[in-house]
Amino acid sequence: MRLRARTLLLAAAAILAVDALLLEPNWIEVTRATVAAPIARPLTIAHLTDLHTRGVGFRERRMLAILARERPDLIVITGDITQERGSLEDALPVLAGLRAPLGVWAVRGNWEIWRPSPHERAALAAAGVRLLVNEAAPLGDSLWLAGFDDPYVGRPDVDRTLGAVPRGAWTIALFHAPALLDRIAGRVPLALAGHTHGGQVQLPFVPTFWLPGGCDGYLKGWFTRGGTRMYVSRGVGMSGPPVRFLCRPEVAIITLTPAR
Repeated sequence: MRLRARTLLLAAAAILAVDALLLEPNWIEVTRATVAAPIARPLTIAHLTDLHTRGVGFRERRMLAILARERPDLIVITGDITQERGSLEDALPVLAGLRAPLGVWAVRGNWEIWRPSPHERAALAAAGVRLLVNEAAPLGDSLWLAGFDDPYVGRPDVDRTLGAVPRGAWTIALFHAPALLDRIAGRVPLALAGHTHGGQVQLPFVPTFWLPGGCDGYLKGWFTRGGTRMYVSRGVGMSGPPVRFLCRPEVAIITLTPAR
């Protein structure tokens, strides 16, 4: 009986290890949501975050295939393109594969600040990505993007960034660490963030035991504060141990629909 129980435990452990190390890290989930906006026709946003990439591998090819199928109007990346063992230059082949009619836009995460690239803006531009660091930019149809420096280790300037947006424009805020919601609540209708990885490992009946600073209780999914709706994506890549459990990587597709 003991031998049988031990064998079953070992088999269960092996199955869990395969799931956490091989299956879930590459099993990207496409999540979908709609948000009403004052626009004339629907607009689809692909929200990427926490790529933590060192080049085009299996997971990156899967992400690019999803985006090719979804054909979003706009792609936004809310930080941590790179990771502790990589550089921005390693990530450029992945970024060069991103295409959208309204462009590919990115903000910095903590790893872009901890491992800065001396030619960050030019390198991103060469790959077709526009970087926003406490800057705002128009998308057309009274839609604007407001991109903030990383709230965790950077210096986001809320007043300067939102002050560049024309009065009455419908604004999408982009930032990495979700705690910034507390400072912009009520000033924009929609915010997109990452940083948390959704906890990366979620054990049943056990509270999330790993989260980086700058989360302030925002783990994953939708949050509303002061009239601002924020979506926190679980991200595509991983940080620290290369495992995911009950927390698949994510490409979030958010469709803006004309408000009635």
